[in-house]
Amino acid sequence: MMTISQRVNSLVLLGKQISDQSSPKISDMSEKAATDNPWFTVENIKSSLSAIRDQYLTEVALDTLITQYKVDDNIVSKKIGLILAGNIPMVGFHDILCCYLAGHVSIIKYSDKDKILIPFLLHQLAEIDSKSKAYFIATEKLTGYDAAIATGSNNTATHFRYYFGHVPHIIRQNRNSIAVLSGNETDEQLLALGKDIFSYFGLGCRNVSKIFVPNGYPLRRLFEVFEAYKDIVYHNKYKNNYDYNVALFLLNKENFQHNDMLILKESEQIISRIGSLHYQYYQSMDMLTEWISQHSSEIQCVVTSLDIPGVDTVDLGQAQCPSIDTYADGVDTMQFLLGL
Repeated sequence: MMTISQRVNSLVLLGKQISDQSSPKISDMSEKAATDNPWFTVENIKSSLSAIRDQYLTEVALDTLITQYKVDDNIVSKKIGLILAGNIPMVGFHDILCCYLAGHVSIIKYSDKDKILIPFLLHQLAEIDSKSKAYFIATEKLTGYDAAIATGSNNTATHFRYYFGHVPHIIRQNRNSIAVLSGNETDEQLLALGKDIFSYFGLGCRNVSKIFVPNGYPLRRLFEVFEAYKDIVYHNKYKNNYDYNVALFLLNKENFQHNDMLILKESEQIISRIGSLHYQYYQSMDMLTEWISQHSSEIQCVVTSLDIPGVDTVDLGQAQCPSIDTYADGVDTMQFLLGL
């Protein structure tokens, strides 16, 4: 097996290797993945690669993490069953990264939606250091695991809890993100918010699917600023979903506003349909903090420029750039793995 220094070094070299996104290897891999899953555009794949490189695979980020958790070479290696999500490109890489850093072997069941990208990264890692291959096992059915991390929907979460009930586990289910506006945001800040809404077509749990706005907020301003993202409607699958949802809301005689690429609909629900964004008015910060507290199990992150008492927040435009020690659902993956 590899020492922690060797594992960190291999990851740093992987980060450097994927920096050249115009390389034939990466270009070919991106094209294949985009053909296999039309939601994974080449642009979105490159965005994910950049986030992985900048947030996870730098020497500073990795050294900070292993120092924080006091990772050493005395770990007793376990086999961790991983069921990965596939809603956005390479979203499951962080779980694999944590297992590798902790010295555990990942038994990986890939999502059918993302079965090209992460295997490519692990292949590149094996070319950097062949000993890394021992840490990753791909499978269609999980067996022989000592613990499990499974990501899925609310429906599959119930199944996962039963299936993995005999071992230590982390089970993740549906979450979405919200944004809170003060009403004083600049156009630049709203443009940044657009990244949190439209990146990856809004399919990620860290994408903003609902915004809170103060009473009397001019919603038309959002349409005006978000015009900068109008090219999203040229993506066939997004356009089909947008058109379908406009027709559905009209048929159901629901109240909503829309332009050529976005639906704004007032709703108390967090999750919104593709091509739509929910909004809700708030009257006071106390009301807002109480609502967030009541719905905390449904929220992945809160995006805002405001200081909201008792709430961890993310700056506008930064929802899809989580740091290496930011964990899905707020469950500390590294602590879980190192405590096995």
